[in-house]
Amino acid sequence: MEELTSVHNQHVKNWKKLQTKKYRRQSGEYLLDGWHLVNEALKAGNQINQLIGTEDQLAAHPDLQEQAGATYVVTEEIMKHITDTVTPQGIAAVVDLPDAHRVPEKITGAWLFLDRVQDPGNVGTMVRTADAAGFAGVVVSNRSADIFGPKVVRSMQGSQFHLQLLEGDLKKWIADFKKVGAPVYGTQLNPAAKNFRTVKPGSTFALIMGNEGQGMDQQLLAQTTANLYIPMRGEAESLNVAVSAGILMFQLNQQLG
Repeated sequence: MEELTSVHNQHVKNWKKLQTKKYRRQSGEYLLDGWHLVNEALKAGNQINQLIGTEDQLAAHPDLQEQAGATYVVTEEIMKHITDTVTPQGIAAVVDLPDAHRVPEKITGAWLFLDRVQDPGNVGTMVRTADAAGFAGVVVSNRSADIFGPKVVRSMQGSQFHLQLLEGDLKKWIADFKKVGAPVYGTQLNPAAKNFRTVKPGSTFALIMGNEGQGMDQQLLAQTTANLYIPMRGEAESLNVAVSAGILMFQLNQQLG
């Protein structure tokens, strides 16, 4: 166990840099902030490369140190410096960044595709909802918010450990799904689209949610099996993309019975 008191320490500088996508890719690691995320990582069998905590938090959970490659005792000032939260819980961990470009050997289950969704809170919420709805994975286009950025990680609440979380070219993913006969559904604010309640996709399919302001890319809309809309009784023009995704995911995934 090593005690650190200065924000100018090299370890501290490196942890701070994990807030940037460039350094996360360079180091192959990312930061978990808070007890819930650390515990979710451990429950999922992930290795804790570095455990970082204030003296009182580490003392309250001495067993954690046995599960970490290295442990660092830090000040509250350092904890605030390296995390993206206003009032950190006094515990954080550095874990390996998964390979987000791996491709499943077999396409199966329900999948969510995110097309240029740029708000980190929306991305994180949809990943978490996909987990709750029993989805197998989420594929995020390269113009969406970074899936392992601090705000997305905080919003996912550990769901990245429960499903496959990938990045990729959605055009190729759509083609791969259609190649095995799995339907791919787009979403569109258009009464000419299909009412989502009329669709029964089966156990393997994909659902695409588009950009907050512009919706789905037109080329992707042209590739889908069908495009869906959610009828609204009130006067609101549209729903938040994460809310829409939640409604559609729970409706479409018939595996939930």
